[in-house]
Amino acid sequence: MIWVPLLLVACVVAGVGCARVCRATLAAALPDAGDPRGGADPELTLHEAAYLAGGPLRVTDLTLVSMHRGRRLLLAHTGWATVVDAGGAGRDELERAVLGAIGPEGQCPIPSVRPVVAADASVRCIEERLVGRGLAVPAAGRREVAEGLRAVKAGFLLSLVLGTAAALLVPAAERALVIAAFTLPLLASGLCLLIGLVERYPYTRWASPAGQRLLSGLSAADPLTALATRGPAVLEPELRAAFRGQDTRHRP
Repeated sequence: MIWVPLLLVACVVAGVGCARVCRATLAAALPDAGDPRGGADPELTLHEAAYLAGGPLRVTDLTLVSMHRGRRLLLAHTGWATVVDAGGAGRDELERAVLGAIGPEGQCPIPSVRPVVAADASVRCIEERLVGRGLAVPAAGRREVAEGLRAVKAGFLLSLVLGTAAALLVPAAERALVIAAFTLPLLASGLCLLIGLVERYPYTRWASPAGQRLLSGLSAADPLTALATRGPAVLEPELRAAFRGQDTRHRP
């Protein structure tokens, strides 16, 4: 009966992983108890919608394109951002963060600008505001769900390995019983992993269920709204090339 301890280990690991991901997902789905307005949320700003749909990098992309369309910045198809209005200080904190990331030379590769702006305090303020309203999942909640999914995946793989080993260690007459026994942790962790992978958005991403409902009510008729909710894929070919551009050997 050497396979029984292996079965117990598989069941414990699978059970812990399933419990962890379920608890984290339920916690992420709960509305913020500190939000006194309940579900009566005002309309989202474009930057808030961008954060809920794609996180800090989406906010950065929206700011870059908005400055490009306002002729304060040039986004070249080579992947470089060039300051057009060198005397301007930026209309808000996000634009000032972009100008600061580009630097005094007035030119910088877009891939270098994006992470710097995404980590700026102005983007964190958007996150804190949305979390306070119950529209965004806190960073800790996203980490908990992601870690829970990794634990479930580890439990599934461990159950598969231990079940295979147990089946090989026992006589052929007992293999059917061993396989049937290991089906329980495999089935539990497999179903939990499948459900978690299907339902993990938005819990491992950015928007809470309340935030998702507000996002679903936004119209994509406006180009900037479409960018905020769907990302750079909706941009015209020249701007899409700017965000794909990785050639930093020459300037536009």
